[in-house]
Amino acid sequence: MLRVPFIFAAASAAVLTLSPMAVAQMAKFGTPAEAKAMLEKVVVAVKADKAKALASFNAGTDGFKDRDLQPFCFNKSDGSLTATTVPSNLGKDIRSLKDKTGKAFGEENFKAAVDGKITEVSYMFPRPGETEPVAKVSYVTGVGDQGCGVGYYK
Repeated sequence: MLRVPFIFAAASAAVLTLSPMAVAQMAKFGTPAEAKAMLEKVVVAVKADKAKALASFNAGTDGFKDRDLQPFCFNKSDGSLTATTVPSNLGKDIRSLKDKTGKAFGEENFKAAVDGKITEVSYMFPRPGETEPVAKVSYVTGVGDQGCGVGYYK
């Protein structure tokens, strides 16, 4: 009789010890749901004050940088990037961007910028602070004269 409670207690202790490690590992990167939630927050911010929102996106402030999640935006008229995770890309035409495999993901993002509709665009792109591209999916929508997106890494 003593063995069953002891085994249960030992198993419970092991689970409780390992759980924080599993949670910490899962929490290292943003999830699809978190990316979509950030995009919804992006839409609200751009509608409220576009200039302030774009400044916050570029600075990664006001909750617009969460691990590897950060918004990007571009002018729907000419594709010029107005907010990006890669500062050297500011002002570049998003339509010119291709991934390591040659996929024209910038053109896809540009075409996906439709107000009231969220479209998924898949491509290869490095995580912030890294150089090796990995699979990424961006949720993209239109917000007035801006196209905006938030991507997560697979």
